[in-house]
Amino acid sequence: MESRQITEVYGEVSGFPVPFSAHVSDEQFPEFRVYTVTAEWNQINLVQGCRLHYTQQWTLIADSNNHNSVRTVLPPGPCVPVSGELLRGLSPSRGLRAVVRETGSHQLLEIWDCHGLRKCLNLTTLNKHGRVYDDAQFGCLSWSECENKLLYVAERIKNSSTQTHDESVCGKDRNVYCEDWGEALTSKSSLVICVVNLQDSTVGVLQGIPTELSPGQALWAPGSQSVFFVGWYHEPFRLGLKFCSNRRSALFKLDLDGQCDRLSGDNLSVFCPRLSPDRSTLVYLQGQVFGPHSQCLSLQQLDLKSRKTSALLDVINRPEAGEFAGVYEALPSCCWSADSQRVVFSSARRNCKDLFMVDRRSKKVTSLSDSTTDFSKVYGSWKLLTVQRDLLVVCCSGPSTPPTLRVGFLPSAGAAVTWWTLQQPDMTFDFHWAAVDVRPSPEEDNTQYPGLDFGAILVKPSHPLHDARIPLVVFIHGGPHSQFPAEWNCTTAGLAELGFAVLMVNYRGSTGFGQHSILSLIGQIGSQDVKDVQRAVLTALQSDATLDPERVAVIGGSHGGFLSCHLVGQYPEFYRACAARNPVINAATLLGTSDIVDWRYTSVGFQYSYDKIPTAEALAAMLEKSPITHAAQIKAPVLLMLGGRDRRVSPHQGLELYRALKSRASPVRVLWFPEDGHSLSRVDTQADCFLNTALWLSQHL
Repeated sequence: MESRQITEVYGEVSGFPVPFSAHVSDEQFPEFRVYTVTAEWNQINLVQGCRLHYTQQWTLIADSNNHNSVRTVLPPGPCVPVSGELLRGLSPSRGLRAVVRETGSHQLLEIWDCHGLRKCLNLTTLNKHGRVYDDAQFGCLSWSECENKLLYVAERIKNSSTQTHDESVCGKDRNVYCEDWGEALTSKSSLVICVVNLQDSTVGVLQGIPTELSPGQALWAPGSQSVFFVGWYHEPFRLGLKFCSNRRSALFKLDLDGQCDRLSGDNLSVFCPRLSPDRSTLVYLQGQVFGPHSQCLSLQQLDLKSRKTSALLDVINRPEAGEFAGVYEALPSCCWSADSQRVVFSSARRNCKDLFMVDRRSKKVTSLSDSTTDFSKVYGSWKLLTVQRDLLVVCCSGPSTPPTLRVGFLPSAGAAVTWWTLQQPDMTFDFHWAAVDVRPSPEEDNTQYPGLDFGAILVKPSHPLHDARIPLVVFIHGGPHSQFPAEWNCTTAGLAELGFAVLMVNYRGSTGFGQHSILSLIGQIGSQDVKDVQRAVLTALQSDATLDPERVAVIGGSHGGFLSCHLVGQYPEFYRACAARNPVINAATLLGTSDIVDWRYTSVGFQYSYDKIPTAEALAAMLEKSPITHAAQIKAPVLLMLGGRDRRVSPHQGLELYRALKSRASPVRVLWFPEDGHSLSRVDTQADCFLNTALWLSQHL
């Protein structure tokens, strides 16, 4: 297998555009109604080493009397590149569009209407705040009902009014340590909510937010005289927030005169507030503090008139077979039906990602994915981008089907959604894939949470390149509380295109199998999850004679890298090669360097508190559950890919294993990416990792 062939395959599988957001507008005519769907897309450009961002529009013509019946879908408009846009938002009337744009070292706020650019403010030169936040964790851009005001979240300006002129001149504080929110949020520290008055072109910072809070996800309350926001508690110190739904936070209401009230319960985790179209109800997600870093969440509804909160959806401990398994991910910005009685969302369900609707009146949950298509052979993932005017816009994909844009109207009670495809990929792939259900052996059952099963997805070439059996690559997700849904994955697709079979394992502790499955892994890392992956591999090999049991390799990142290194150490005769990205190697030495120190205790079964001091018992448990204890048994060649700026798992974790293997003359290779973090998400990094992983597997399998 040559580098050129691998590079061509990766360019093919990674180049498909992915829709990540959408919005809908409509216009009524005497005999029909016209819907305009605008989707925003990302696409990788390997030549430039960047991600392109563009928009595209579709026009749907529906019957005037039956809005849920589409007469025709007109051909789409051209793809329009969007450069430098950090945030964007349409006004309530859809007549104005606000954009926060980055140009060089400046951030601009632009207001556009049907005649062009209406207003432009240079937020940087106004010097009222620092950088505007555009991340999914804190970022927002919200219009007031009167369309005269906008709010967003930004970094508090340095050298603020609390600092005297003399202090500023001498710079006595310039080297004071400043906390941040950890991995992928390293520039986020002290946050403020800002309001722009478009009538007089002024920017102000809202006062009254308690000093122990970092505000984010802000939106206007009805009447536009106050705002709702989520406040994350950052005392006594900040912990990493990315991929962690277990941080203490609450929902607040802040009046423009500075009065701040907490609306949700205390000592909980709260995020994703979404206001109903009739502006009477706020829904939000709620979870527990500490414990699993990601969890099954409840969906709460707050009646703004009575201020009473009730659970719309509770945590699902053990889902019934084939039924709704709980909420595990963020809500899209628009998730309400037009009548304010239904909420729509996507969530993990076993090995898939499904589309659901919950009715507030009955609390009944309904699956909206296409029941007329055998989606187990086409789409294993349905991700909601938006629902507006009762028109659903979703991104569908499967292991052999790249991202596809589809739309459908919310159905009446008991009816199914009729789906229309707006944009399908220019090619699909001839892979065979299937979900695999796996049950632990009796001795591997968890005594505290007995009877749990788990799953995996097997993807393989329909027509192997050779007559011999197919080499198997075991692909393990990180987290550990995350999921491999049956969706388009360019690593899996690229390996399958190169002739490998890929088994993506959702071991106990993965999302989509209920809260008990997540809790079962606490204190059992390095044993239960390792045995689960090995059980899944043996199940796949026993059920599929085309797989080669003599040519098995393992790959994974973060906790997936942790498990990969465990497997080659605990089953040294079974695996022929290993490729791990930013793996946890020694949990004891990681304790003082990770941005999520709480998880380091929780994962090995210890309660965490902010004032926790390491003990010999805790450190011994961390070491005992770490791959480094099995390093002397590793025989398989190991490829390590490390991000120099990783705040979650220090790159020195990988170097610890490198030295242990190097001293024993075991085959090991390290790729070091000095500018990348935990996810190794830069375009050039991802391409390099795939190339080297494929060459490593080809060489040693």
